[in-house]
Amino acid sequence: MRASVNTPTPWPLWPLWPLALLAALLPLAGTGVAYVLSVRLGLIPDCNPFVDGCVSISRAGRHGLPNILFRALLLPAAVLQALCWMLCAPWLHTLGRGATRTARVLPWLGVAAGVCLVLYGSFLGTEGEGYRFMRRYGTALYFGLTCIGMLLLAQGVRHAQAHGVARALLLPCAGLPLLGLAHVLLPLVWHDPAAKDVLENITEWWGGALFTAFFGALAWGWWRTGYRLAPAGRP
Repeated sequence: MRASVNTPTPWPLWPLWPLALLAALLPLAGTGVAYVLSVRLGLIPDCNPFVDGCVSISRAGRHGLPNILFRALLLPAAVLQALCWMLCAPWLHTLGRGATRTARVLPWLGVAAGVCLVLYGSFLGTEGEGYRFMRRYGTALYFGLTCIGMLLLAQGVRHAQAHGVARALLLPCAGLPLLGLAHVLLPLVWHDPAAKDVLENITEWWGGALFTAFFGALAWGWWRTGYRLAPAGRP
């Protein structure tokens, strides 16, 4: 398979923007369904997790039917997100960036982030040290690697002079420093251990929302630039 942008060809070209859109919507749907079901089943309190921080994303999808549905949507989303990062390298090439360092790094970052998300989803709902390890380090690595990928891709698109698309990608990135500052500074004011858990939950929910917005912006960028994929072996 190879990438193409509006290249005249007798063969059909497959638009790639639905792939990025699914990578955004599947985690959103999984999280939303798991949260609503967990509230209705009395597994978690009914609150606004973006403000109250009463529950983490993990807890919302940890038990029973919510766990099954959450993992059923999260695991394919992890694969789709990794695939999107792999396709970002040829996309940068079509925008005139060529074989830059960013283009070479993005696939590796994306695959590593996808593996972390798959491991996290696979262990979710289990008990023991393995789950605690993945809850602590797996999610941290996924969030960290995805943040780095977001910043690198947005910078690469900006250098390619695709300013409208770059702005769309940079908007979700702008929220990342704010989350980081909140995570560092607010514990200096809130000394209660419970407040730390609340803060971690809030930043987790907002971080997930920023990731969803970013892949949504990526889908729009691929649609806007006409990014398509031709079948292998066809001109």
